[in-house]
Amino acid sequence: MRQICFFLCMLVLTSCECFNVKKTTPEAILNEELKTFNWKEVDTYPSFSECDSLAGKEEKMYCFQYFLKKHISGKLLNETIVVNQDINDTINLQFQVSDKGVLSILNTDMDSVTIKEIPNINELLYKSLDSLPKIYPAIKRGQQVTTEFNLPIIINVN
Repeated sequence: MRQICFFLCMLVLTSCECFNVKKTTPEAILNEELKTFNWKEVDTYPSFSECDSLAGKEEKMYCFQYFLKKHISGKLLNETIVVNQDINDTINLQFQVSDKGVLSILNTDMDSVTIKEIPNINELLYKSLDSLPKIYPAIKRGQQVTTEFNLPIIINVN
């Protein structure tokens, strides 16, 4: 009977996975942690100082987009644009805000009629970004990160 108890105890102790120690490296821990991140979202969106008083993440995003649209539209309204036919188009701008707070246009998507009637539209869009106020970059897990986003701008020229 004693031998059977000893045999059962040894069997239990040697078959238990609790005593197996798995060796992990910092790289393995980092890779597991990186898999859990949602890389499509940031903790804080890029912003202007006018948006700092807002508390919510979505509110700050809409505030940033509103001030950017307002600034670009205002600059375009100050330009003298002469066209042969009326232009009513939505220009989709793809922006990037670097981790240093530098805004740049990656791509512009607009109708061919707009390009034909206003051949310098890209130059005007780039020029409108020259006088932007300071942009605070997006933050992800306490680090400033580069972000990309799309912004539609409506153009009406008669």
